[in-house]
Amino acid sequence: MGTTLARVEAYLDAWNWNYIVDRANSRIITAVRSEVLNPFQIVIELKEQGRFCRIYVPRLLQFHRHPYRELLLSTLLSLSWETKMLRWEYDSLGGEVRAGIELPLENAELESTQFYRCLSGLIQLIQDALPRLNSVMETGIDPVQCQRGEQLLLMLQEKMPRGFLDELDQAIVAHHSRPNIKQSMV
Repeated sequence: MGTTLARVEAYLDAWNWNYIVDRANSRIITAVRSEVLNPFQIVIELKEQGRFCRIYVPRLLQFHRHPYRELLLSTLLSLSWETKMLRWEYDSLGGEVRAGIELPLENAELESTQFYRCLSGLIQLIQDALPRLNSVMETGIDPVQCQRGEQLLLMLQEKMPRGFLDELDQAIVAHHSRPNIKQSMV
C-alpha cells in the first residue's frame, strides 16, 4: 500500500506550495523561504513502491576539510541526541551535511497529519539547529556546550561553600600556567 506521488502532491497543493515532480526518480522537490537558509530545498522521495518515504534537506552545510570538522561532527551527534524524529547525515567523501526524516510506511497510508508534522518538524528543527552549526563553523565553539558549562558552574555555586568557584578558577589558572609535562621532557 504505502503512498504515491499523487497523494504527496495533493498534500502540498492543500498548502498551496510550489513543487517539481521528478517521476523518473519518484520524488518531489520543493522549497521554502527561511531566515537561516534561502532557498531551503526539500526533497520528498518515495522508495520501495511507496512503502518508504524520505523527506530531507540536501546540502545544508559543506565541510570536508574544515578546521573544526571534529567539533562539527560532535555537534551533529549532539543534535541527533537532543531532537527526536530528525536524522543528521554526513557524507565523508564530499563533506555534505543533510537532515531528514525517514518513514517506513509498509502497509499504511501516509496520512496528511503525519506528513505535515514531519514536514513542519523538519523545517523547524533545521531552522533551530543551523545558527548553532554556523557558529561552530565560524568560531570552533559550540554555544550550547558553553551554556551547559555555565549552568554547571551555577549549580556548583549553589551547592558548594562560598568562595569555591574563586578557588577553582585560581586552580585552573595555576594549572594552565605550568609547563606541559610532554613539553618539559623534550
